[in-house]
Order: sequence, then C-alpha cells, then structure tokens
Amino acid sequence: MSEINVLEMARQQLAVAAKYLDLDEGLHAVLAQAKRQLVVNFPVVMDDGTVQCFQGYRVQHNTSRGPTKGGLRYHFDVDLDETTALAMWMTWKCAVVNIPYGGAKGGVRVNTKKLSKRELEKLTRRFITEINLVVGERSDIPAPDIGTNPQVMAWIMDTVSMQAGYTVPGCVTGKPLDLGGSEGRVEATGRGVIVSTEEACKVLGLDLSSCRVAVQGFGNVGSVAAQLAEDAGAKVVAVSDATGGIYNPNGLPIRELYQRYSGIDGGVRNHKDADPISNSDLLELDCDILLPCAIQGQLTEDNADRIKAKLIVEGANGPTTPIADQILADKGKLVVPDILANAGGVVTSYFEWVQDLQNFFWEEDQVNDRLSKIMRHAFGAVHETQSRHKTDMRTAAMIIAVQRVAHATTSRGIFP
Repeated sequence: MSEINVLEMARQQLAVAAKYLDLDEGLHAVLAQAKRQLVVNFPVVMDDGTVQCFQGYRVQHNTSRGPTKGGLRYHFDVDLDETTALAMWMTWKCAVVNIPYGGAKGGVRVNTKKLSKRELEKLTRRFITEINLVVGERSDIPAPDIGTNPQVMAWIMDTVSMQAGYTVPGCVTGKPLDLGGSEGRVEATGRGVIVSTEEACKVLGLDLSSCRVAVQGFGNVGSVAAQLAEDAGAKVVAVSDATGGIYNPNGLPIRELYQRYSGIDGGVRNHKDADPISNSDLLELDCDILLPCAIQGQLTEDNADRIKAKLIVEGANGPTTPIADQILADKGKLVVPDILANAGGVVTSYFEWVQDLQNFFWEEDQVNDRLSKIMRHAFGAVHETQSRHKTDMRTAAMIIAVQRVAHATTSRGIFP
C-alpha cells in the first residue's frame, strides 16, 4: 500500500472546500496552518531505575470558535505531521456538528505494551506537566484516543488539579464516572457512527436490519458500532483487530467476541467459527455497509476500485485518501466522512465538559438523546449541502465546517 501523508491529505480536503467557498487566499493560508505546535522531550525513570527520554506533542489548530479539543494518542508511530492533521480534522469535526470548540490533538511516541502501569502513570503525569502551559479547562481540553483510556484521563486531571491547588474536572474529558465523567461517553463515538449509518440508509433506501456489515477495527469505536448494528438487526459478517480479521457470511456473535476476545493475545482470531481474513481483505468483502474504524489511510487508490459495499461510514480518522474518494464517488458509493460520522465522541465530550463546569450531571438517556439529535441534524445539513452543490458528502461537510470557522475568524478579526 502506498505511503499516505495525512497532513497533505487534510490540506487537500481544505483546498477543495476553499474553492467552493471562494475563500480569501490569506484566510485559506491561516486555516491550512496550526495556530500552535508544542514539541516536548521529557525523561521518565523506569521501574528498573534506568531513564528513558520520550517525545510528545500538543497541536492546537484553531481557536476562533472556542477552546481547543482533541485526543491524546500514545503510539510508536505518532509524529508532528499526523498530530497536526488530526488537530485540523478536529476543527472541522467540531464545526460541522456546531459545538463551540476548535481542534487540537496530542500524543507521545511510545509503545505502551512495553510499559508497566506505574511507568504509564509516570509518563502521563510528566507529559501533562510539560504541556500544561497550553492545556486547561478554558483553553485546551484533552480526551482519550489510541493507547489512552479513562484511567490516563484520571491521572491527567489529578496532575492538573495538584498544580492548580483545587480539583479541575473540566480540564479533560473521557474520565471515569466517579471523577466527573459523563454517562454514555465510552459508547459515544460508536453510537454516532451508527446514527450516521441509519441516516445514510434512509438516503440510499436501505433497511439497516437486512444489511450485511463489515467492521475494520474492534477497539472502542468499532466494537460499539458493531454491537449497535447487531442490535438494529443488521448481520455483522466480519470484524478485525490488530491481529487480523474473521469472516462468517451467516453473521458473527458480536457481544461474545467482545467479552471473550477483546484485548487478549490473538484477539478475535481466537474465535474458531469463522474464516480468518486480513484487515485489507475485510475492506473488499461483499457486503452492504463497510465501517472502517481502525486507522487512517486504509482506502486508497490501490484498493478503492475493489470496494463492494454500497455505503462506507468512517469510524476512523482519515481512512479514505482523496484519490480513493474520487474513485468511490465515480462508482456511486456513498461515503459518510469522518468529520461527521465519528463526531459522536467529541459531542459527548462537550456534554461532559458542560456538566463538569456546571457540577450538574445528566442521565444516560438524556446524553444519548441529545447526541442523536445533534448527529441527525448535522447529517441533514450535510446532505442538503451535498444536494445543493452536487458534490460528495466529505466536500459538503467541509464546506459547512470551513465556512463556520472562516466566518468566526473574520468576525473576530486579525489582531492587531
């Protein structure tokens, strides 16, 4: 598979929307760059007494519409370009669902499988201390991403709170419930993917309950999306994780797979009542709906022509390259873009932040109802823009998002 430059990909998507909007060149240049990029190198004393140095990043793309928001990724492939691209996508994601945030992203280059729990805690506390000059509940609010979880968010909140001298629950989202987390937050991204899928099925005249679904990625997003698709009556015929995938045309027992095999050595491949397949083969299966929920750069010019699904709903960030987008559009495939489809996580993070600031918490059905309402409204706006401009859904979503951010930027003005 050809190498994907995700930052160039993000900028290409911006350039397409800028043409539709006839965006001023200077404003386009502003939106193509990150407002702030912080790179930190910091030491951690390991359990055996040795010292290792790690590199971390926090990128804030745009603050015109409010404080920045975005996940923290712990992964050995994290770099500044990827982090910047993800921050840019977060700006558009927040804008397309119309919540008052700009985009940010952060990460540390580390293989967490080689760390003990104590080493992971020490790395987290030192990293957040290094970047605390740019993060905070009114400036930049991190959240979980690949390699991080509610426990990591709890350590971050505690570290920031110790430095402030009082508890600051709103400085991070995705926390455990007893520390100011929100009901429904863990399932929110996967739930948003399925709400988007339901709306897209209406556009295509599909009945989700009779559809065959393939899910690439069986982490937090993919596993929840697969379970909710199964609850809606769909037949989930394939899933995959980092170890590879499995396929059964008669359907897979999704909850059993998650309960028995998630997070263990061998992953879903331990399930024997299915055929083993690769992650790349899963993408090309004969199915109605494809949910790429793993990592970026999965649908490319190398395989887009072989995608059989009628509907692709992006649970991952940046799984489809610009060339693949064009190929899929030419084949009549409907792609619901990441900045819309997987926005459920940041919407419910916004709910968590609001609850923390107010010290007043909502019940799970309230969270889910409000999430569904925002996602369906955003989908309707994107579909209407798509019809009006006679373009694809990604471009339509970008037109809405870029227009909102550009308007906020020009309304505030360029200082001084």
